[in-house]
Amino acid sequence: MIKKILISQPQPASEKSPYYDIAREFNVELVFRPFIKVEGLSPKEFRQQKISILDYTAIVFTSRHAIDNFFKLAKEMRVEIPEDMKYFCVTETIALYIQKYVQYRKRKVFFGTTGKIDDLLPTMVKHKEERYLVPMSEVHNDDVRKLLDSKGLTHGECVMYRTVSNDFTDEELEAFDYDMLVFFSPMGIKSFKKNIPDDKCANLRIATFGPATAKAVQESGMSLDIEAPTAEHPSMTSALRDYLKKNK
Repeated sequence: MIKKILISQPQPASEKSPYYDIAREFNVELVFRPFIKVEGLSPKEFRQQKISILDYTAIVFTSRHAIDNFFKLAKEMRVEIPEDMKYFCVTETIALYIQKYVQYRKRKVFFGTTGKIDDLLPTMVKHKEERYLVPMSEVHNDDVRKLLDSKGLTHGECVMYRTVSNDFTDEELEAFDYDMLVFFSPMGIKSFKKNIPDDKCANLRIATFGPATAKAVQESGMSLDIEAPTAEHPSMTSALRDYLKKNK
């Protein structure tokens, strides 16, 4: 019987989340507790990359984490961001998030629609005179650099944040009594194996989202009970609802 499920993501902001519907429909307790967290680089670590923010006239943001850590580092290093700095974001949601730090003006904030930097390229090419800086996570590939190179854009990339294990406290370990865990990244699996002793893992059901996460579970020796997305269940909530219905 599944009564308590740990979802390894932040709690949904909206009460209309399908997760809350599942909790009511199947009378299960859902706990939202990420296994990983984003940590910004210190000014000392950032300076080792020999990047000067003020050498650039436009910033490319691919996530809210990039925005938070860009402005946090600038503040810590006492870098005054110019009023005419331009911002290019992969979605409108990310573009609107900039309002947390600077006054939003359409003439200096541009955004794409698909969430992919490819979609943003035509707009960036229209502003070919800009010098673009792309804040990135510690773990990244060269795709962005190659893409901007292919369009002859002047650009630089820098690491501003990293993903680390969100370790459990002694109190959390003591209270660890879940029937199912839902994972969304291979690093979440790694953090789980690091944090949770084997005697707490007996009879745990495991759900994963994404092929890389499923592979990480199988490689860790754990059994996989729910895998999404699939043709039948494109979302984790759809797969979870179906499993709970069949195992009621």
